Amino acid sequence: MLDIKLIRNEPQKYRQGLEAKNAGDRLAELLKWDAERRQCTAQGDELKAIRNRVSDEIGQMKRNGQPAEEKVLEMKKVGQKIDTIDKKLKDIENQINEILIALPNIPHSSVKIGKTAADNVTVKEWGRQPEFDFPLKDHLDLAEALGILDFKRAAKVSGAGFPLYTGDGATLERALINFMLDFHRNKHGYKEIFPPFMVSRESAFGTGQLPKLAEDMYRVDEEDLFLIPTAEVPVTNIHRNEILPEDTLPLKYTAYSACFRREAGSYGKETRGLSRVHQFNKVELVWFTTPENSYQIHEQLLQDAEEILQVLNLSYRVVALCSGDLSFAAAKCYDIEIWAPGSGKYFEVSSVSNFEDFQARRANIRYRRTSDNKVDFVHTLNGSGVATPRLMIALLENCQTPEGTIIIPQALQKYTGFSQIGTQK
Repeated sequence: MLDIKLIRNEPQKYRQGLEAKNAGDRLAELLKWDAERRQCTAQGDELKAIRNRVSDEIGQMKRNGQPAEEKVLEMKKVGQKIDTIDKKLKDIENQINEILIALPNIPHSSVKIGKTAADNVTVKEWGRQPEFDFPLKDHLDLAEALGILDFKRAAKVSGAGFPLYTGDGATLERALINFMLDFHRNKHGYKEIFPPFMVSRESAFGTGQLPKLAEDMYRVDEEDLFLIPTAEVPVTNIHRNEILPEDTLPLKYTAYSACFRREAGSYGKETRGLSRVHQFNKVELVWFTTPENSYQIHEQLLQDAEEILQVLNLSYRVVALCSGDLSFAAAKCYDIEIWAPGSGKYFEVSSVSNFEDFQARRANIRYRRTSDNKVDFVHTLNGSGVATPRLMIALLENCQTPEGTIIIPQALQKYTGFSQIGTQK
């Protein structure tokens, strides 16, 4: 959530930032309500001061045996005015909160101004795209021929858009999860978390999924709980309504979770095989830090996610998102896109985002500074480290052989217990 005080002090900066995010301009309306709130607050405070002073006078008059009925009647009228102002203030607060909740975070100054993904910028490429001397298959043809992925039976069980991994495919999926968790915990020093897969409305609000993305979330009506779209939601909310000592920061967590997304706004997008599904697995990375360090940590977080693909020797590129392609809560974001030769395209496997204090304000996550004992909001960051469906796409397509088998990368073999999927083991 944005800070109304900062908006009030720098309205042009926020107006430009919201315009860069393709967000509707409600700042004039917001500032009008803010001015009215301050005016009403001043009037109410003045009347309350009068009431307190005259109440003391009335008490003194009664103790002295003097008649005080006229002043009592006058204070009743003042009290009625105060009640009217307080009611008006409550209505104004509701109007202000309604607007603030709907406003996205504004882009960091280093973010390119642009309207759509076409304006994004590739800032890094890693690895060499492999060359093949045989006709390539895409991941779905490979997986179905090997009997490791069964969308038809999955549709019978749950409906379209849910994967069913079988045999060596299920083992490979589990291996990817365990490999990434161990790598981030042991190599990068993240604390491992195993979070709930359902969260409260307050938690989904805290990270910015609600109310903006409600149509993309699965909801359990009776308990008013939401199936998580990413482990970012429960892990970030671990510290909701807490004040963290500065000397404990930064905190960094890694967590596996199943993720659930209705993808309500994705009609017409590529949906073949694993490219866009309603349930998938992901290893998430979440940081809490002080504002001074957050952009340095953003680069470190990106590097940590990239290293997974480097160890698997899979070619990828890093894309800096333009302002119009940023998510609702992000101030800056890199996408890591992995090359899938059988599909002939790149697939996003990670978004690495700095939210600055946007989520922290919504979730009320603060820290106490050591230097002056004052309290301020933390900065939160997160990135996929990484999501498995599109990683699986790239792995199958990059590691295929002319015989249609799959060579397992060396780093995964101790987790799978085999070096190849197919007729040759």
